Amino acid sequence: MGVVFGLLWLFTGYLHGARGQGVYAPPTVRIVHSGQTCTVEEERYSERVYTIREGETLELQCLVTGHPRPQIRWSKTAGAASDSTPSNETLRIQNINRHQGGRYYCKADNGLGSPAIRSIRVDVYYLDQPVIMVHQSVGEMKEQFYFERTVFLRCVAQSNPPVLYTWRRGRELLSQGSDTGVEIYEPFFTQGETKILKLKNLRPQDYANYTCISSVRNVCSIRDRSAHFSLSNRTAPPAIKLLLDDPVVVNPGETVVLVCVASAGDPAPTLSWSRLGGEELPKRSVVKGGTLTIPAVTMDDGGAYSCMASNNVGNPAKKSTTVLVRGLRRGRFWITPDPYHNDDNIQIGREVKISCQVEATPPEELHFGWLKNGRPLKSSERMVITHTDTEATPGTTNLDIIDLKFTDFGTYTCVASLRNGGTPEISIDVNISSTTVPPELSVPRGRSHLIVQEGDTVDLQCLVSGKPKPIILWARLEESGVAAAPPPPMPDGGETTESSDGILRINNVTREMSGTYRCFTSQYNGFNVKPREAQIVLAVQFPPTVEPVRTEIRQALGRAFSLSCRLLHAHPARLLRYEWKLGSRLLTVGQFSEQRDDTSYQVRALNREGYGEYTCDITNEAGAGRCSFLVTGKAYPPEFYYDTRGALWQNRPLVYGFRLQWTQMEPNAVDRILAYRLGIRQMSQSRWWEQEIAMEGTIQKGELLTYNLTELVQPESYLVRLTPITRYGEGDWTERVVSYSAPVNSHLREFQCGFQDESLCLFTQDKTDDFDWTRHSAASRDTKYTANTGPSVDRTGSKQGFYVYIETSRPRLEGDRARLLSPTFPPAAAGATYCFSFFYHMYGKHIGALNVFLRQKSQPPEDDAVWSLAGNQGDRWRQAKVNIQPNSSFQMVMEGVRGGGIEGDIAIDDVTIEEGQCKDPLPNNPPSLAPPASPHICQLSVMLSLALIGWLR
Repeated sequence: MGVVFGLLWLFTGYLHGARGQGVYAPPTVRIVHSGQTCTVEEERYSERVYTIREGETLELQCLVTGHPRPQIRWSKTAGAASDSTPSNETLRIQNINRHQGGRYYCKADNGLGSPAIRSIRVDVYYLDQPVIMVHQSVGEMKEQFYFERTVFLRCVAQSNPPVLYTWRRGRELLSQGSDTGVEIYEPFFTQGETKILKLKNLRPQDYANYTCISSVRNVCSIRDRSAHFSLSNRTAPPAIKLLLDDPVVVNPGETVVLVCVASAGDPAPTLSWSRLGGEELPKRSVVKGGTLTIPAVTMDDGGAYSCMASNNVGNPAKKSTTVLVRGLRRGRFWITPDPYHNDDNIQIGREVKISCQVEATPPEELHFGWLKNGRPLKSSERMVITHTDTEATPGTTNLDIIDLKFTDFGTYTCVASLRNGGTPEISIDVNISSTTVPPELSVPRGRSHLIVQEGDTVDLQCLVSGKPKPIILWARLEESGVAAAPPPPMPDGGETTESSDGILRINNVTREMSGTYRCFTSQYNGFNVKPREAQIVLAVQFPPTVEPVRTEIRQALGRAFSLSCRLLHAHPARLLRYEWKLGSRLLTVGQFSEQRDDTSYQVRALNREGYGEYTCDITNEAGAGRCSFLVTGKAYPPEFYYDTRGALWQNRPLVYGFRLQWTQMEPNAVDRILAYRLGIRQMSQSRWWEQEIAMEGTIQKGELLTYNLTELVQPESYLVRLTPITRYGEGDWTERVVSYSAPVNSHLREFQCGFQDESLCLFTQDKTDDFDWTRHSAASRDTKYTANTGPSVDRTGSKQGFYVYIETSRPRLEGDRARLLSPTFPPAAAGATYCFSFFYHMYGKHIGALNVFLRQKSQPPEDDAVWSLAGNQGDRWRQAKVNIQPNSSFQMVMEGVRGGGIEGDIAIDDVTIEEGQCKDPLPNNPPSLAPPASPHICQLSVMLSLALIGWLR
């Protein structure tokens, strides 16, 4: 944008004095489709249905009206599921799949009234490759010496819409009744998804090649698919066998090879391996045919593996085997005092049992041994060694010492190993002596009630005595102290937490972790006696939670207002203090009473020093919560009005105008808006042009403000910024992009086109006609000039003036049509009439016809003939006028039809549209003798530009 253009723009923009009321409007929504589609049914059971082929691109547009401009949100509901999608006007899903079908909703909300919601159902069409499955039945007929063999061929294909199946045997089309040995039917339970071909009592001709053709009848251009199966007397279901032992027992680190082979089946079955429960195969595993190889096996790789064979005949064959990886895990022990006495102590002369438990794979290879003071111990009458059934419970061994003597004190060792080796053994030492005592549990003094602050690290400790010391378990209780069912989760998410030293450490403690914790003894690694327990209460202090955390308040000078800060949560919730400040200046302090949970600060009359950030800090022992209020006199941002066309008609070449309309958000909240700063720049440039638009009087809420931008260069787009200005200063600005589009003339009385600019006043050539109209000036004859036809001057009598005409020289043929389309004009008021007029020149012995149509917006567009004339009208310009009454957006169509020869040029000039009835509607009036428009408009603009430059200098 040059200096001259910028100055012209600053001087040619103007503010309309008329201001409209009531432009605030709740949203409306309409969904339209674009991109690829199959069909769109506008109504089916009161909903729109949009169908698309799988793999194509779904593109839906949400067209909204309403002011302020509504926010848009797309969502999808399929069954009970709801998915949110991006918030913009266009919903685009590339490579759509069948699971993305469903009902899509567009919701628009601008805070006025209820949100507007519209929906459209998207059906995704697809057709999968069909699969033929064969089932055979052999039944012995009573009192007969033969077998009847029946074969069922079942064709299955997933599709939308439902699929249609066709069967062929070789080249022969099979249908119900065409062959007595063939039946074709759909089982009731499949609801049309499968088609079964039944071959009764197989005959030699039934051994043939069969084809199943699935079709959705070319819906969405989806082609038919087919599957083939060759039926022979060898056709048989699959059978498999595993070339391995079951189970497969290996040591960690070894390589496991599982081999599965097909022992029967025609056609040859395909083999696959899987794990029980759908679990994935180990990542290191390799599958080749029926062989599964697992290198460097670990204990996690153990479990059941299945081999399945399928050839679509009968049911798939499946066999499983178990892989056992040798290993020992979790060695534990416990001591049980004499069960026949209530005393938990170990005493001479009574019975003591030592139990040892180990998890082993495979469990049947588990072997236990006992040592006393390092020497092997054998079972005897006083020392009885027993082993539990490994199939019933995890491997456990017991040593019963009957009638304990002083000489029985010592170290007893339980040794667990696997008979075939492959893994290290586990040894567990248990000391039995006069110092062996049952556990006691307590909480250190002063540690039964802990108070910490949120975010700290806290240790909960239970002291355990006894020999040996057992594992300590931790759990949480309900606030009442009764065990929860289920209890609140521990910090690690489980129901209980183990601790070998009796300490439960909680890092970064939160307020949700407050409550009562219970520590208790476990039988593991200690005495199998009644559990000992203790409780610790944890109180987590946290700073006050307040609202609002941060808010903005816009106020005019001299007004009173109140600020309020509300307490939501705090611990401790007593002895709370509040402190109000403006910036660093203390305003007031106080203390909360038990009856109140908020505090307020009043400003009686706002002055300039009262603008700024107000804070309210509510404090307790753990810290402070802060409410923050930014009090400002800044005006709210303007709200651009999008619901009407902004393009302006300018009867000048290469420029366009734009009607900028807006309302002011909450104009009465702050001081009166004195002016707007308007900034504009081309999108391709960085330089801004600015101008102030003065405002007179007070702007009312919902009042529509208008400013016309002129002298915008085609086809550039512009970024427009609008900033309100008050006594306080600049407010919040709003930006929008103004893009060039074919402008419409909202005041049709102003439309006039003499075809003087190359843009043809935004008339366009119809792409569906046979040839185009030509813009021409009589001052420059071209090689196609034909004598005895066409005008020698334009409508005003000037040879320099332009007009448009149809050139009927070769290669044009009789009947060829040229159509010129006017710009699109907005809907007229109900019952409004316009006068459409133009000048025409139809001279030559081969003149065809000139037709005028009114094209109104519809699907598809409708052309109504409003004027027509044919034949030679003489060598002069004539004027035609016709009344039109459009009831929607419309265009005028000028159609020239070539006659029987080359002397048939037809020209038109000075097209106008005026409000009201035509004063003389007759189509063939003498041309007007009014003087032509001044040819000096462009010169005047240049002179004005030069004058402005001189003034700046």
